[in-house]
Amino acid sequence: MSIVKINAITVPADSGDELAHRFAARASAMEGVDGFLGFELLRPTDERTTWLVVTRWRDDYSYEAWRGSEAFSVGHGRGAGHAGHGGEHGEGQGHGGRRPVGTSAELWSFEIAGGSGVD
Repeated sequence: MSIVKINAITVPADSGDELAHRFAARASAMEGVDGFLGFELLRPTDERTTWLVVTRWRDDYSYEAWRGSEAFSVGHGRGAGHAGHGGEHGEGQGHGGRRPVGTSAELWSFEIAGGSGVD
């Protein structure tokens, strides 16, 4: 059964468009990642400042392999050899060496227990 990883990123109100731009620019980088099933970037529609990055994976092993990869490090502005397991977009230098858009990030982990279209 697939798993869901949700990265809850706190983003100042004036930085949301930049976060969306960075994710759009990186979307194709996830194509072909073993075990990756898809993602959505969810923008709040109320006064909240927390954006959600919802990713679906075949299993925890696939997710952890990606988190430990050079592609993850480079994509999160850490450079080769600095994969780590800190907050995505909330810590470190940020995407492409630029300052992070988010002020903090929290990773939530779920397995799919039911719903429509679920095997």
